Amino acid sequence: MKKRAALLSVLSCVLVGWPALLRAQNAGATSDATRWPTHGWTKGTPASVGLDEKLLAALDADLTSGKYPLVDSFAIFRCGADVFDHTYSHDYGTLYAKEAKTRGPLNARLTGPYNYFDPAWHPYYHGTDLHSMQSVTKTVSSITIGIAITRGDFKATLDTPLLKYFDVTKVKNVDDRKRRITLRHVLTMSTGLAWNEEVAYDDPKNDADLMEATDDWVQYVIDRPMAQEPGKVFNYSSGVSELMAYIFQKETGQDIEKYAQKYLFAPLGMDHHWKRSPMSVVDTEGGLFLRTTDLAKIGYLYLHDGMWDGQQIVSKDWVKQSVTPFIDAEEGFKYGFKWWLLPRNDKAGYIPMARGFGGQRLMIFPDENLIAVFTGWDILKDPSSDRELVNRILPAIHSQSCSAGR
Repeated sequence: MKKRAALLSVLSCVLVGWPALLRAQNAGATSDATRWPTHGWTKGTPASVGLDEKLLAALDADLTSGKYPLVDSFAIFRCGADVFDHTYSHDYGTLYAKEAKTRGPLNARLTGPYNYFDPAWHPYYHGTDLHSMQSVTKTVSSITIGIAITRGDFKATLDTPLLKYFDVTKVKNVDDRKRRITLRHVLTMSTGLAWNEEVAYDDPKNDADLMEATDDWVQYVIDRPMAQEPGKVFNYSSGVSELMAYIFQKETGQDIEKYAQKYLFAPLGMDHHWKRSPMSVVDTEGGLFLRTTDLAKIGYLYLHDGMWDGQQIVSKDWVKQSVTPFIDAEEGFKYGFKWWLLPRNDKAGYIPMARGFGGQRLMIFPDENLIAVFTGWDILKDPSSDRELVNRILPAIHSQSCSAGR
């Protein structure tokens, strides 16, 4: 993804159309009110939830043919059911055989979990169906912070200065602007730290690659000089997102992966693998592996205002704040707490998304009570447009509610 700076939006902007669940409860017998996919999704058909199967099949055919290259899975979940779930096979060992043995920005260490061309690690974890989530990890890490705030384990406010968690005498380029960076700025990609992730990830100038080539990722990030006043400009930074693991440990005294396992993954019935940096810091910028069907559960959690089978996993307030625009981002998106917010063309409101390198996407359509998930591994060029894929999905929705009406 290429990153471009944009102007600050007002945090108090009301997110139109969220949540949809309460409106969807009028759907009748096919309501998802009691469908909790903790132990697996209920299976359904597109027609049973008011979707046009022919239009979804046409998109599926284009994915199969390679019109949208190197997509690994595409799934639609509506009204608490898995109604369209297809996978696409690619021989990545052959496709990236040369790159797997050539040192470069995406293969700085030649071996191990940060060789992005090694088929033992990417896109699937050691032959399992756990798929690399890349920057979707950022969104899940943000949710985990929200859970810890909800439970009272993360006590700092979002206006807490970032430098509170560091020995300032050991941090480079400290000035008044760096002292003004807060946790809110970390969550919204608006710290003002100098960071170049606008170039492709196979470009040696990309700071995300330079960080991953070092041992101490956190130190690499916090030492960066300032380029902007905090809170004024969106600048996509995987480095800033890696600070979440460090901050979480300092604030709560707990490991963010173990915390997520106990309070997010286990309650939702999710399996995972989560990579760590060379210094064993959890990789909150891109190290998570999930199944397609489990990624959809994150969307389902947010469709239900953070509630899961009678348990408030994360507060309604955190959900609302997370998907409320804080700042203008790139490609027409707004940005919340590690959530991308795509303005709708057909009505007021946004489509919240978690997005990751290579084609990972979690799309939530609140008004339609619908979740779309894509995974892929198209890592040497820009993946398909989010807007284009949204425009392929929306016409398939024939019924606004969960009923199978025409």
